[in-house]
Amino acid sequence: MLAKIYSCALIGLEGTIVEVEVDISPGLPFFAIVGLPDAAVSEAKERVRSAVRNSGFVFPMKHICANLAPADLKKAGPAYDLPIAIGMLISSHQIQCDVSNTVFLGELSLDGNLRHTNGILSMVALASQNGYKNIVVPEADAREAALVEGVNILPFATLSQLVRYLLGEIPAPEVDKSETPVENPADCNTAIVDFAHIKGQEHVKRALEVAAAGGHNIVMFGPPGSGKTLLARSLPGILPPMTNEEALEVTRIYSASGLLPPETPLIRSRPFRAPHYTISDAGLVGGGHFPKPGEISLSHRGVLFLDELPEFGQSLLEVLRQPLEDKIVTISRARGSLTFPANFMLVGAMNPCPCGYYGDPYRPCTCNPGLVSRYQKRISGPFLDRIDIFIEVPHIDYEKLSDERLGEKSDLVQRRVTEAREIQRQRFKESALAANSEMTPVEVRNFCQTDESAQSLLKAAMKQMSLSARAFHRILKLSRTIADLEKSDIIRANHIAEAIQYRPRRSV
Repeated sequence: MLAKIYSCALIGLEGTIVEVEVDISPGLPFFAIVGLPDAAVSEAKERVRSAVRNSGFVFPMKHICANLAPADLKKAGPAYDLPIAIGMLISSHQIQCDVSNTVFLGELSLDGNLRHTNGILSMVALASQNGYKNIVVPEADAREAALVEGVNILPFATLSQLVRYLLGEIPAPEVDKSETPVENPADCNTAIVDFAHIKGQEHVKRALEVAAAGGHNIVMFGPPGSGKTLLARSLPGILPPMTNEEALEVTRIYSASGLLPPETPLIRSRPFRAPHYTISDAGLVGGGHFPKPGEISLSHRGVLFLDELPEFGQSLLEVLRQPLEDKIVTISRARGSLTFPANFMLVGAMNPCPCGYYGDPYRPCTCNPGLVSRYQKRISGPFLDRIDIFIEVPHIDYEKLSDERLGEKSDLVQRRVTEAREIQRQRFKESALAANSEMTPVEVRNFCQTDESAQSLLKAAMKQMSLSARAFHRILKLSRTIADLEKSDIIRANHIAEAIQYRPRRSV
């Protein structure tokens, strides 16, 4: 008898419906899985065999063929264990039920338990879009699956429990939709640093506030120990809370990457990723035989912190140019291309020279001028042109470090940033833009209105600094953010002046 069961295949962050056909016919005992399975899918034969037997059912000693259609699509992962097992039980007449409007997702353990499966959120969303109303998922993934509205989530802990439900012996279990508080998803994170505990560096805190208010990229440079990393780790504390749509986007990425723990159904805090400079191109951008999101996609709607920026190498930094501009990253393979979201804030930190003390008033630099020049030129001009804010982080004096007074708290800064973002949300409500940094020349023309004094100052800066067209637009976008923080409709000269001070420039 032939049985047809429906499941999903995850391709990047999207998916496609997979029809699992199981046919049992007379012949020598044989179990084959066809339809371009990878190693994990091929090994499902042994998992299904043990799970069926250990759940109290009979494994047919006949010729068994399981086909995963469409056959030209590569199948990866263990999520097909459950549909293959159910198809086998139906085909062998051990159960009789209508599963035409049901999608089955889940990995089986040898004792018949259902394990956590990566990418549940994307697969359930796909099944819902295709009109399937009943989605069977592992009990561990129930709250994640329940984030998709309009579908009936059926969570089960074991194969035998699922079969009893299909036979009408037990009712459908209910989904616990209570939400667990979620911390930042990056395992390398320390606790968010409060602005109040950072001594001095008020001008850098101001630059970070402007960057957070408009989603602008920022690079900090200064000697070792001046607080660049500490300041970068304080940035998530002043970013506005994520909207429900943004939280779902981030959760889908972490779910597909296998980085979403079962107890955290929805990521509510903005990601903060800090990869080491020894990371590969595929690790940063994404890739692999079955492409998965890289660090820039894991930073989506959050912060990507690159410490020791010149050490990343020119090739790594150059691959960031397209994501910084387009907010997406495209990975091409022989079988096609995949696109991952990459709308992140880039925060870089660097020393002015290899020894770190070029221009420092307290310690002499031991690098010769040629070495300093070569070190700084590791970061290309086109890459620097995509940086909105370039700020120096100087050495901190003893008086500031020993001062017992606390600075302004992060929650007060976050309030101003959130108000500025709300202004931008209203400004761009008719478009897909979310922040000033995402404006195209069309939006710059429509929303970046300046007074006469601001126009004169910008004209003089363009001539004296030989700024490119991209730099011109970035100054206007940055000025628009500074004006939003002051709740000003018009960009004035002081807004342009502050934006110009943040322009990237080389020290040598």
